[in-house]
Amino acid sequence: MLNKSTKAIFSAAEKAGITALSAAFLLFFLNPWLAIFPLVLFLLLCLVAPFFPASSFFLSVISKGSAAGDNVCLTFDDGPSPSSTPVILELLARHKLAATFFVVGEKAANYPQLIADIVSQGHTVGNHSWNHDSFLMLRSQEKLQEDVCNTQEVLIKQGVRPHVFRPPAAVTGPRLGQVLTCEGLVTVTYSCRAMDRGNRNIRNLAAKIFNRLQAGDIIMLHDLVPYREGQMDCWQHELELLFTGLQEKYNIVSLEQLIQQPVMTVLH
Repeated sequence: MLNKSTKAIFSAAEKAGITALSAAFLLFFLNPWLAIFPLVLFLLLCLVAPFFPASSFFLSVISKGSAAGDNVCLTFDDGPSPSSTPVILELLARHKLAATFFVVGEKAANYPQLIADIVSQGHTVGNHSWNHDSFLMLRSQEKLQEDVCNTQEVLIKQGVRPHVFRPPAAVTGPRLGQVLTCEGLVTVTYSCRAMDRGNRNIRNLAAKIFNRLQAGDIIMLHDLVPYREGQMDCWQHELELLFTGLQEKYNIVSLEQLIQQPVMTVLH
């Protein structure tokens, strides 16, 4: 069963807000000061829930897929990069694995050949915002729409139309649902990561993944050059260990297979 909520009239955030207001109204007649507590609790939920990748608080989020057959899938965030993407593609080709690259629009615009290479080698592409703005969910509706739309337009010009969106750091917000509906996108986050802080901490990356991994997981890695100089060999070694170990213990499938819905359409 997919880890996503069915479309409803109200989001979890709206239901929580209605409940908080109702509770505050009732408590007001007992003691006006008590009415503050459900409202404060609701505000805390609004602040905390978006930082959990599996949270469908503001909108429906897919963070995990079918565990049938010990399925897992690979995803890479924050590329493309001429220094890291070819390395990942070479390793994936050697192990005959498929992955989804959640790309940053600004980088995709600068490196169209890398997007072509990703697609031509049988991988898929998702929308990961225009420039990975950490505060994107705090921007206005217009700014959020522009950010997502610009990335879509760049990728469409390059011959692919993503159907999935991963917010920067997988943080969602109350304005995101309407924007994604307009663009025909669904939110896909992840359920397993190495906490590598954007390849700043790659030591024991493979072991960290294996310690957390369960069937059905969407694995999140980074398509970035290691933060510290001289760590490229270590990073490649960790990916080699990861891919080899995954093939021994799990069935690595595409994101589309795992979540059972389209991830990308090739336009030409």
